[in-house]
Amino acid sequence: MSATTTLAGVTDADFASATGPGSGLVAVDFWAQWCGPCRMMAPMIEATARELPTIRFLAMDTDANPATMVKLGVRSIPTTLLFKDGEVVEQIIGAASAKVYRERLVKHLGGE
Repeated sequence: MSATTTLAGVTDADFASATGPGSGLVAVDFWAQWCGPCRMMAPMIEATARELPTIRFLAMDTDANPATMVKLGVRSIPTTLLFKDGEVVEQIIGAASAKVYRERLVKHLGGE
C-alpha cells in the first residue's frame, strides 16, 4: 500500500506468483509516487476494483520494483496490465476515463 493507492502492493519478488498460471484475472496498476496522472487515476482504479470483485487488483511501485516493468516492456505510467492465468490479455496505457477503463476490463469477464 502507498500514499497514492489502497490497492494491495506487489513486488518484483512476488509478481510471478501473484499473476501467474492459476491466478485468475489480475489487474496490475504500474505507478510511481511522482506521477501526476497516476495519482489522478488512483481513486478511479480503486472504485473499479470495488465494482469488479472478480478481478484482483494490485499496485506496483515502478521506482521500487523496476525489474518487472523492464521485463514486461512497460515504458510509461500509468499502465494497467490485465493478466488471465499468467498471460497479458489487456493493457491500458496512460490516463483513461472511468468508463473506458471499466469497459476494457469488463470485456474479459465474459458475462458481467
